[in-house]
Amino acid sequence: MSFISKWAGLLGLLAVLVIGDQIRIHRPGHKYRLTVEVTTPDGIKSGSGILAVVPDRNYNRGGRTTMRGEAVFVDLGQGKNLVASLAHWQGARLDFDDINYVALRAYGAGRGNRVSFNDMHRQTGVVPVQADLVPVLLSFGDPNDPATARLVAADHAEAVLGEGYAIRGLSAEVVPNGFWPIDFGGMLGEPVTRGIDAKLPWLTARGDGAATALKAAGLPAGGEARAAFARK
Repeated sequence: MSFISKWAGLLGLLAVLVIGDQIRIHRPGHKYRLTVEVTTPDGIKSGSGILAVVPDRNYNRGGRTTMRGEAVFVDLGQGKNLVASLAHWQGARLDFDDINYVALRAYGAGRGNRVSFNDMHRQTGVVPVQADLVPVLLSFGDPNDPATARLVAADHAEAVLGEGYAIRGLSAEVVPNGFWPIDFGGMLGEPVTRGIDAKLPWLTARGDGAATALKAAGLPAGGEARAAFARK
C-alpha cells in the first residue's frame, strides 16, 4: 500500500467516525405526533405535526434538550383556524422548554406510571394531552396578519371561535425515529413536519411577526418569540 493510499484510508475512516458521532449527537431521542381536534358546526376538524425531541449528548453536557418542529395549524373552515403553539403559559411568562416533555409527561399520566426519557422511543399507542400539558392555543382572524392573533382558552374556545366550536382534545403518539437524517418518509421514517410559514407567511417576512402575534394575544414577547411557532 502506497503512502498516499494509507493516509487516504485513515482520513476516510476519520471522516466516517466524525459523521457517525455527529449523527449520534443530533439524532432525536424520540419523535411524537401532536394532534389537535376541534368540534365545529361542520363536524370535527383536526391537524397534526411531527415533533422531534433531541437530548443534550454533547461531551461537555453544557447544552439542553431541544425541539425540532412547528406549531400545529388546524384549518376549521369558514375562515377560522386554531394554532397549537410550541409554548406553554407559566404564570407570568411563556415557557419554551415544556414542549420537549409533553409526550413524556402525557405517557406517564396516561399509563399511571413514570416513563423514563430513554424509554420514550419504545412507547406505543395514543395518549391524551390535558390540563397543564396543553400548549398555548391561538387563533388568527387573518393568518396573513399577526396582529389578529387571539388567545384561545382550551375550555372556552367558543369565546373566540364562535358558537358551536370547542376543543375536542389534544393527543400525543410516539412515532419511530426512522433512519435519521434521511427520514424522508415511507420506510425511512416520518420527517419532522414543516410548512407553517405557508400558513403564517409573516414568520419569514421582515420584522418580528411572531412577537407581534404574541403581544396581540396578550402574551409577553421576548427574543424567543419565533420559537413559539417554529424550531429548526
